[in-house]
Amino acid sequence: MVTLYSATMTATGFRRDDASEVLLREDTMSSRAVRSSVVVGVDGSPASDAAVRWAAREAMMRVLPIKLINVVAPTLVSSAMAPNHTITQGEELQARQILKQARQVIEELAGEKRPDIYTERVYDGVVPTLVDASNDAQMVVVGSSRRAFGRGMLGPVIAGLLHHANCPVTVVPDPESAQHGACDAPVLVGIDGSTASEGAAAVAFDEASRRGIPLLAVQAWSDVGVFPILGMDWRTYRDQGAELLGERLAGWQERYPDVEVRRRLVCDVPDRWLVDESKNAQLVVLGSDGRGGYAGMHLGSVTSAVVRSARVPVIVVRDGCNGSADHDWIRRVWGWI
Repeated sequence: MVTLYSATMTATGFRRDDASEVLLREDTMSSRAVRSSVVVGVDGSPASDAAVRWAAREAMMRVLPIKLINVVAPTLVSSAMAPNHTITQGEELQARQILKQARQVIEELAGEKRPDIYTERVYDGVVPTLVDASNDAQMVVVGSSRRAFGRGMLGPVIAGLLHHANCPVTVVPDPESAQHGACDAPVLVGIDGSTASEGAAAVAFDEASRRGIPLLAVQAWSDVGVFPILGMDWRTYRDQGAELLGERLAGWQERYPDVEVRRRLVCDVPDRWLVDESKNAQLVVLGSDGRGGYAGMHLGSVTSAVVRSARVPVIVVRDGCNGSADHDWIRRVWGWI
């Protein structure tokens, strides 16, 4: 016999129609909170646990609560067994176990110093749910498993978030492929002169300052390894690149005088250098411009390549990520993913 629970949307999530038992919200966050938490999408996998650990450290560093979200995405099988926006008892129990496991990861890591922990279970698509959560978050954190999707592509949840999230998104590699560098390894930021990279610089300086580590800023002053036109004066382009990089960093260096800044100009494909430099970094920060025929349907090739290949956490700051998202359109495009 399969037990079904009706999932009804409320101001704080979904609940059972029986008002005596709340299904999808275990804790209540203050309605006054505005961008006051670090959100983590959890699914019980090793990559998810790695994301929880990273997010817990970030939350403690920022003195913020952490919000764990598990999404029960409808499938053809579950929809047949539990029609009309309901979930089965098995799905509910599994979701509870996943959230319990994520909470234990934080408690084992942080002990009594752990941040406030809030949990939520939602019966919906993963991408729309986490995009909605990004409206009130300082950051959304997810794990990336190369075993699931390989090096050649982004998983659909990560791709959806990088296209549509309304706050920075951090992608944490799974433990099998993760690289653990020195505690004083720098924050690496890619600079290209765009407004997106300006947002990335802001996040990168803040992260470096909080961690007490240097910042390495990389700019490619040409995106090809050699100039195709004979007689081109490469020194002119190099000098222009150095000037642009200096201008982009100047204001942030004044705001964060405690951060040691290292600069690197390269004449090559940017993603190649960023992936290579990430081997000696503990965190990468990139901007994404979100250009395209529909808002959010373009993800820069450099950003995509680095997120796929880097073995350290990558924070992506989407240009215009504080704007409102077309959630109906997101739901149509990404469906129950």
